[in-house]
Amino acid sequence: MEATAVKPAEKSSQKSVVYKTEGLNLWYGKEQALKEINLDVCENEVTAIIGPSGCGKSTYIKTLNRMVELIPSVRTTGKIIYRGHNIFDSHYRVEELRTQVGMVFQKANPYPKSIYENVAYGPRIHGLRDKKELDQIVEKSLRQAAIWDEVKDRLKENAHGLSGGQQQRLCIARCLAIEPDVILMDEPTSALDPISTLKIEELVQELKKNYSIVIVTHNMQQAARISDKTAFFLNGEVIEFSDTNKIFQDPDDKRTEDYITGRFG
Repeated sequence: MEATAVKPAEKSSQKSVVYKTEGLNLWYGKEQALKEINLDVCENEVTAIIGPSGCGKSTYIKTLNRMVELIPSVRTTGKIIYRGHNIFDSHYRVEELRTQVGMVFQKANPYPKSIYENVAYGPRIHGLRDKKELDQIVEKSLRQAAIWDEVKDRLKENAHGLSGGQQQRLCIARCLAIEPDVILMDEPTSALDPISTLKIEELVQELKKNYSIVIVTHNMQQAARISDKTAFFLNGEVIEFSDTNKIFQDPDDKRTEDYITGRFG
């Protein structure tokens, strides 16, 4: 099997922990989907979550912004500490969390509005009305999402007229417009062509200078190319979590090696 390309090793430096997951368990009704998850997400890093379908990847990432709680049967134990606060504490407002932690989904989901209104939507919800400020935020966010030059003359057009790759970058711009601290990405390139996928990967590398990013991906090469740390999930457990180079070049667990070399999954 063709070897997975791994990005050059970077000098390690101690980075502050943004998210600390401690002994997290999660059930959908009687079925346990996550088991004793312990995982740290560090500032200005890309953390990749890999593993076969049904292993708990998406459940975990949706727990980080408590979106998983939209399913009535969900029950959790353990802690997720975000910037020093347990997000499950009764006094912790979920609205505040989701302002700080943006999400980009597998399928691009632009609103049926203009390109401009898609990006301005979040700031408007937070009470911003000044047209000049909104214009600046829209342009800045679209530039950060590497799509400004493609849409700057089409801002009044419906966002559904964009290509799939452009729609996904627009959704990233919409996420950036509320100036989050963390960006969660749930298989953001799985529905895209190779060229659009490359643009998103390049964008992720640029964004990590200012944001902490957690990305769920089925694509081993993608995880190896763009992430600093990788967690391998299997049957709701973290089998191994380490620097990406170590996971792909010298994993400690044979199950990790078997998965990344294509023996299962």
